[in-house]
Amino acid sequence: MGKIIGTSGDVIGRYERGDIKPSIDVIAKIADALEVSVDYLIGKTNLILDKETLHRIEDISKLKDENKNFIFNLIDMALGDIKAKRAYS
Repeated sequence: MGKIIGTSGDVIGRYERGDIKPSIDVIAKIADALEVSVDYLIGKTNLILDKETLHRIEDISKLKDENKNFIFNLIDMALGDIKAKRAYS
């Protein structure tokens, strides 16, 4: 891990033991290395988004509200259909 984020294994060990706290920049590098969000890394969420899903969400966030609502309605319909199929199977 140390090599991946540009520090030593000793420093990583000190982070793990709670001897020192990493800076936000280091936390971001660790999250990137582990392919998780900073929120996940620090325990604010248990949601792990793969890169493809994250890119799709980023693309949706750039749309106009009316287009976002259209996509969210499609997602809601698909999820409802999947949940209904699960309930009856």
